[in-house]
Amino acid sequence: MVKLADPKGGRVLQPDLCVIGAGSAGLSVASIAASLGASVVLIEKNRMGGDCLNVGCVPSKALIAASLHARSMREAGSFGIGAGEPIVDFAKVHAHVKGTIGAIAPMDSTERYRAMGMSVIEGQARFTDGHTVVAEDQVIRARRFVIATGSRPAIPPIPGLEQVPYLTNETIFDLTEKPAHLVVIGGGAVGVEIAQAYRLLGVQVTLLEAGERLLAQEDPEMAHVVDQALRFDGVAVRTGASIDRIEPAKAGGFGVVLNSSETIEGSHLLVATGRKPVVDGLGLEAAGIAADASGILADNGLRTSNRRVYAIGDCAGGAAAGARFTHVANHHAGLVIRSALFRLPVRVGRAPIPRVTYTAPELASVGLTEARAREEHGAIRILRWAFADNDRARMERQAEGHVKAVVTPRGRILGCSIVGAHAGELIMPWVLAMSRGLKVSHLAGLIYPYPTYSEVTKGAAVEFLKPSAQNPWVRRLVSLVRRLG
Repeated sequence: MVKLADPKGGRVLQPDLCVIGAGSAGLSVASIAASLGASVVLIEKNRMGGDCLNVGCVPSKALIAASLHARSMREAGSFGIGAGEPIVDFAKVHAHVKGTIGAIAPMDSTERYRAMGMSVIEGQARFTDGHTVVAEDQVIRARRFVIATGSRPAIPPIPGLEQVPYLTNETIFDLTEKPAHLVVIGGGAVGVEIAQAYRLLGVQVTLLEAGERLLAQEDPEMAHVVDQALRFDGVAVRTGASIDRIEPAKAGGFGVVLNSSETIEGSHLLVATGRKPVVDGLGLEAAGIAADASGILADNGLRTSNRRVYAIGDCAGGAAAGARFTHVANHHAGLVIRSALFRLPVRVGRAPIPRVTYTAPELASVGLTEARAREEHGAIRILRWAFADNDRARMERQAEGHVKAVVTPRGRILGCSIVGAHAGELIMPWVLAMSRGLKVSHLAGLIYPYPTYSEVTKGAAVEFLKPSAQNPWVRRLVSLVRRLG
């Protein structure tokens, strides 16, 4: 890395890449670039690992894992195992969550990335012109810049919300005591995951969603299975619940007043109404970088209006805006490496992106829903296979849910949704098939080990072939072969 003297007396770093933000996207870019021999400066103003490690994917899935153990204890009697209502120690659940973060944190630590040979600066990055960033006392003039500052919870303008204490994904994992009544605002993936997890841990939970259904981005048929699972577990699900205001309760806690004049009182309030990109404090105007409500405007090659600068992950807007998932951020990182280091053309939107809601049962999807497929392609076929028809699911009493694949009449896969046990793992053959242009008949022709959950994929895929058995020419051929002995 070239180091030059700054006219003001400091030093100027001139790396190949300057990465702003040490979350999933930024760390992926930095580590890949360093492994390829590029010089890298990595800047992070908060915690290494970003949201995913500290307040997102890692703690939420650790919490869900604890809640599923509680459920298993309640259901053990179905297998002839003595069981009962579990004793939940919230302080120890909190310790499990924090311990999980601590176990993973060294992989994202400052020390590890400095050991890779890059400069790691702890502080706020700010552009001073189109090719210069200042962080702490460092001046960086990189060949290329990558902004990967992520997102933060979007707080809705609900009257009275500022008058009561409330939680977001950034604070709920700090709870060490059992809430008396958790009220969750927002029926997206975060809201339904946390609502069910806390309910399985023995907490009274009410889930409020302003829309007509939970998980509005998912296929309604599949989202309904999750809705019913939450209700079965005891979550008070309220869809179409428009909030008029929130007010403090006289005896402590708060009251959520709906437009119907009904008041729902609770002890703890979680706001899970989406996320917004982090773009403040970066000096984007000085660098000629455009941004709007969607984030930092980037084209489908992830370049901003300043051609030296890329925007990736949750902070990317414009043509590059998409689902805010860790795996999307990592995908962006790979594209930027190809573009920034090797000058290869890249384009977002070409790879099928799976998405998973980690409820019980899980809901995993890729590609188009049935409604979108009908709009874009007209004639389609729907292939279904129930977990109840899978022997492994029956053995483990996980027979809830089904596979739903959307294909063209000739078998091209347009999309697939799976709601059921291990759906997040089971979606991958469909992702692979879509990314490689394989037809559903290729999935039908694979040999699946018995007994495994993976056979639900075969069951759905074979459904595509069944009409061929009714083809009169096929039947005539079978008859002819029979006559030949």
